[in-house]
Amino acid sequence: MGAIEEVYEDLDTDVEFEEFEAAVEEKVEQMGGLADEETAAMLIAHELRDEEVNGIADVEPGMDEVKFVAKVVSVGDLRTFERDGEDEDGRVVNVEVADETGRIRISFWDEIAESIAEGELDVGEVLRIKGRPKDGYNGVEVNVDQAEPDPDAEVDVQILDSYRVEDLSLGLSDVNLKGQVLDSGTVRTFSRDDGSEGRVSNLALGDPTGRIRVTLWDDKADLAEEFDAGESVEVVDGYVRERDGNLELHVGSRGAVERLDETVQYVPETTDIGSLEIGQTVDIAGGVIEADPKRTFERNDGSEGQVRNIRVKDDTGDVRVALWGEKADTEVELADHVVLADVEIKDGWQEDIEASAGWRSTVTVQKDAPASSDSGASDDASSNAGGLSAFGGESSGSSSDSGASDGPSASNGTAAAATVETEDASADGETVEFTGTVVQAGDPVILDNGTETRSVDTGANLRLGETVTVRGTLSGDRIDADEVL
Repeated sequence: MGAIEEVYEDLDTDVEFEEFEAAVEEKVEQMGGLADEETAAMLIAHELRDEEVNGIADVEPGMDEVKFVAKVVSVGDLRTFERDGEDEDGRVVNVEVADETGRIRISFWDEIAESIAEGELDVGEVLRIKGRPKDGYNGVEVNVDQAEPDPDAEVDVQILDSYRVEDLSLGLSDVNLKGQVLDSGTVRTFSRDDGSEGRVSNLALGDPTGRIRVTLWDDKADLAEEFDAGESVEVVDGYVRERDGNLELHVGSRGAVERLDETVQYVPETTDIGSLEIGQTVDIAGGVIEADPKRTFERNDGSEGQVRNIRVKDDTGDVRVALWGEKADTEVELADHVVLADVEIKDGWQEDIEASAGWRSTVTVQKDAPASSDSGASDDASSNAGGLSAFGGESSGSSSDSGASDGPSASNGTAAAATVETEDASADGETVEFTGTVVQAGDPVILDNGTETRSVDTGANLRLGETVTVRGTLSGDRIDADEVL
């Protein structure tokens, strides 16, 4: 056996020996006698090993060329584009393929793209692919140089007609998903780089396997305002993207969101309020025992922000929740049952903890408590608690003799009310004391105490989220602070 045969025998490749031998001879000629057949054969073998990958997960940008076997998961539409300096438009079709290690987008160009657009490639077909990896919009992609069907190869990948939240992965397209509407946002506008105006809105959906944020673009943005929390819908032809480390399902011009007659169940896995710790991002649920009016404040950049505070109680305790931005517009009333997802637990007012519901949080309101709640409390208790006995125990400050309480046993709601009465009675020019959490640092500092928001003029360097007490001269809603404690 010659040197070329020996090297070939040790090489696990689909390349025929005749093709390998010809490449070795060409390599010897290229090197002008600097390499013998054995050296050239080893060089060719090294190049072939670089091309072969064990699976899609091993494909990386920077590889000259890769070969792998994968199953077609979805076939995109034919798109045309102008090439610089050429009269003929370019054509491309993006195809998503998968194997047991992952998924990847591959791109077919020009004549081959047209053939695929005419139906010469089917979902579920297994391909033997050769191409050049690159960095793409959704991660690594492959420009296809050669692809041919391999009906004998087995790729253990399930092709789904309908996905669940737990099935989603980065790069998926043509996704159909059924879910329950948990929350919806307003339509927002923005300017694109080309000067055109874009529109975007969001829905939060849940199914038995989890929840997902859905982003609706341009003419689909209005769909967010068509559905109420609790309705069941189906996202059609969505695609999966990543934002801040979280997967999102996006709906563009090809997609849709449609109302369903069937009911999709979503049961959140919530954390007991009594076990909350600072620094957590959790889901909580309970009955609303306090609901303050919405308040507005001015940010450093001159824009107006808004916040609304509610207090939520479950069988283990209660917690103040700050609803920020458009979450403050959520219609929450006393005795509603709420589910709050992805809220951050922070330092609160008077050394208490609080939950912060920001743009990524989900606020779902139910007008009736769940069936598992203790709704058998006495009529008298219900009257004293404002109809909140269904959430277990007494609400904060609801007892008729709560005024006799002293020290730590007094409710936060009572303390907050006392603070308001004292400060409302203060006149301009008087010296006042105000304790609150920094919701805006800078000039001015803005403090929030759970009931009021005050602007403070101070040279002190305060941090966002810090709880401080200021003492100074009152002027309208503004305090000129002499001391910061």
